[in-house]
Order: sequence, then C-alpha cells, then structure tokens
Amino acid sequence: MHEHDEYLYFLRRAFDGMLGALEELGDDLGNTAPDLPGANSPYAIAYHCVGVADYWLGHVVAGRRVDRDRPSEFTAKGDARHLRREVDALFARLGADLREVPPSESPRNTPPAEFEGPDRPLSVRGVQLHVLEELAQHHGQVQITRDLLRTGGPA
Repeated sequence: MHEHDEYLYFLRRAFDGMLGALEELGDDLGNTAPDLPGANSPYAIAYHCVGVADYWLGHVVAGRRVDRDRPSEFTAKGDARHLRREVDALFARLGADLREVPPSESPRNTPPAEFEGPDRPLSVRGVQLHVLEELAQHHGQVQITRDLLRTGGPA
C-alpha cells in the first residue's frame, strides 16, 4: 500500500457519489441546471471536479502539464458513462503523480496566491486537503441538485 492510497480512496468515494447521482438522473436531467441564480448542472459540477483534481494534483503537486479551461467546465455537457471513463483515466494519472511526491514536500508548481495557506505556502498535503475539500463540497452540491431535479424543484 502506498501512502497516497488512502487519500485516493476518499477522492474516489466523492467521485463515485457524483457519478452515481448522474447515473440516477440519466443524461437529460444530468445536463439540466436548476432554475436558480448561478446554478450548474450536475454533469458540469462533476466535470469541473475532474479539472480541479487534475490541475491541483497533477499540475501543482506533481508538475505535470495540464491544459485546463476552467470556465468551460461549468458549461460542459455529456453522458455519465463517458465521464466515468474520464474519472478512471484521471485516477490512473493521479496514482502515478502522487507516487512521485511525498506529502511533506512542497508542490512542484506554485498554486495561485489566493489559495496559499493563511500564514505559509501550501505543502503537498495542504494541496491534497484543498482538493478533498472541493470534491466534498461539490459532491454535496451534486446530491442537492439531483434531489431538486428529481422532485421537480426549480428547473
């Protein structure tokens, strides 16, 4: 067992929860945003999380080049099966990325200043916590959005 395996387990749980919600909704509702100010579709939220994890862990932590178009993540549309394959590929990359960098080291690339810790630069572990924080929040957001869409709430 590698020291990052437990961390990846919890990331995978968040992704599996989001993907499960998308599969429950089906592709039509999964690509529907509730009629609320600033709301995103469950698919777009989950797709955004792929970008979050790939950028922060692949680029910031491991130094891998990641081409990310963050604004387009929020308008993304697609099907759950394809996104599940993207998540599987993401985890293959992340497993390799994290094996290269111990949690106590500094990230290979500097994160944006607004995401640094309150009084010091982020460590690899700090970046990992940031990604887990984002995925946990978005997992809940996908679940609430799923519930709104299934019950005919604002849509």
